Amino acid sequence: MTVVSLRGAVVLLGGFPALAGADLGVDRGEVVLVSGPNGAGKSTLLHLCAGLLRPAAGQAEVLGCDLDADRARVRRRVGLLGHDTSLYGDLSAAENLRVWARACRVGAADVGGALDRLGLPARLRDVPAARLSAGQRRRVALAAIVVRRPELWLLDEPHAGLDVEGREILDDIVTAAAAAGATVVLASHEAGPAAGLATRTLAMAGGTLTPGPTT
Repeated sequence: MTVVSLRGAVVLLGGFPALAGADLGVDRGEVVLVSGPNGAGKSTLLHLCAGLLRPAAGQAEVLGCDLDADRARVRRRVGLLGHDTSLYGDLSAAENLRVWARACRVGAADVGGALDRLGLPARLRDVPAARLSAGQRRRVALAAIVVRRPELWLLDEPHAGLDVEGREILDDIVTAAAAAGATVVLASHEAGPAAGLATRTLAMAGGTLTPGPTT
C-alpha cells in the first residue's frame, strides 16, 4: 500500500516555493530518512504530509486522501513531531496526554503506559509542561504520538534535545511502530543519528528530493 504519493508537489510559503516539484513515494511499513541542510524544505515536506499545508501545484496524496481537498481526514491519521512540541504549557505532561487520549478515544492506562515507555519519571508527570526541560518536553511530545497510534509518523529532527537514553528509547519506538505496520518519515540535517533506523534515504535540496543509498 502506498502511504505517501507526491508528484511534482509545489508548496508556496509567502510566494516562495519551499517545495519546488517534489516527487516522493512511501509504502506502508517503510522508515524513510530525508536528509539535507537547513532550509532545504524538509519541514515543509512533513507539514504537507501532515495535512497542514495545501499543495499549490502537482499531485499529493497521503493515506489515499487528496491533500488539495481532504486534509482534515489526513490530520486525524498522522502524528507529527516538529521543532515545536505543540504542548499546552499550563497543562502537566499527564494532562497533555489525556487531551490526546480523549480525542483518540483511548483509555487512561494508555497515557501512563506511553509516559512509562518514554521514561518520564513519575515525579514530573504532574509538572506543567512549560516548567519541563527541552528534553523532557520532547519525551512528552513523543509519548503523545505513541498514545495516538498514527498510521503515519512524521518526525522532524527526532533526536534533537534528547539524551543518549532518550535517543535509544526513540529508536526502539520507531522500530516497533514500523514492525507493527506504521509508516515513518524522518527528517534531519545530519544523516548519522537517524541513518540506522531508515530502510531508505533521500537527499533534499532546494525543495526537491533525490534518491540516496539504501541502508
